[in-house]
Amino acid sequence: MSENEAIDVLLVEDNPDDAEFTLRALRKANVALRVAHVEDGVAALEFMFATGRWSDRPALPRIVLLDLKLPRVDGREVLRRLKTDMRTRIVPVVVLTSSREPSDVQQCYDLGANSYVVKPVEYADLIAKLTDIVRYWLQLNEPAPG
Repeated sequence: MSENEAIDVLLVEDNPDDAEFTLRALRKANVALRVAHVEDGVAALEFMFATGRWSDRPALPRIVLLDLKLPRVDGREVLRRLKTDMRTRIVPVVVLTSSREPSDVQQCYDLGANSYVVKPVEYADLIAKLTDIVRYWLQLNEPAPG
């Protein structure tokens, strides 16, 4: 994917194995998806606010898949910044994490998460969940104008 190409999904995931499994599962869910992957919270914020290496990003992604445990800036802080800024608050953010902690779930919804999904252990289950996420957010959901 070219850095100048509009994308559908921004995957924010620092674990290389989880990122590879998720990227593969997304391709199986929808081969036409345009996906960008960043590995930490700083890169996610640069992407979303079109700064740094992403300063010429043409458009916001249609959805963000956000892990919570990220280096440099954690997922909660990324979520808070995205949902409190007029430029990015409209973009759906799906927290995709391994944490089932009720306090994590509550905090993410309090910060404005649109959805909270626990990563399944089995690859087939990950494909199924990502297929549902992609189908809902990119095909069924009517996005806000603008």
